[in-house]
Amino acid sequence: MDKTYCYTAIAGWNGSERNAAGAPEITRVIPFSAPPEFGGQASVWSPEHLLLGAVATCYVSTFRAIAGFSKLTFRAIDVSAEGTIEKQEGGLRFTRITLKPVVTIEREEDRERARKILEKAERGCLVSRSLACQVMLERRSNLRKL
Repeated sequence: MDKTYCYTAIAGWNGSERNAAGAPEITRVIPFSAPPEFGGQASVWSPEHLLLGAVATCYVSTFRAIAGFSKLTFRAIDVSAEGTIEKQEGGLRFTRITLKPVVTIEREEDRERARKILEKAERGCLVSRSLACQVMLERRSNLRKL
């Protein structure tokens, strides 16, 4: 059986002007390396983590934009992006990315509207739509009330 590799990145927003993943200026240097399983360094970003970070941060931004247009008030959103790499014809590639968003709502009556916005953000995320692999939203309990 061929080996698979899994990576995770997390992004979030908690009501402040800055997102948890930040908005680095163009001049900021991001240390990176190949992942340890490919001979790289464990303590820095890998291209695999950066790709997942791009998907997660785009999803957070898309959700926030749609929620704003929909006048949904929410306290926070956290998204974990889990990516699977498998060997396929032509070499290794991402075959699946699963987004696991958790939205903190303040009012129970916003639950269904928030769930619909989560699904709209899945369809609207530019980065996800630009990838060749499947990007799916995990559809289990992803809303919490304060």
